[in-house]
Amino acid sequence: MDRVYKKIEVVGISSVGFDDAVRKAVEKAAGTLHSLAWFEVMEQHGRIENGKVAEFQAVVKIAFKLDQ
Repeated sequence: MDRVYKKIEVVGISSVGFDDAVRKAVEKAAGTLHSLAWFEVMEQHGRIENGKVAEFQAVVKIAFKLDQ
């Protein structure tokens, strides 16, 4: 059986950590898309506020299978 996938790029944001930011990105995508297959973490960033880490940002590519 042939399969075709599409990848989208999303940014997850968390005040807890990068892992949580990735999970939030995937979970949000799963609420809109179906047949999610895998993800790739492309970049990690953060925001600093008053000399402390205020948030974690994860740029994530998520692949999903296209309907046949």
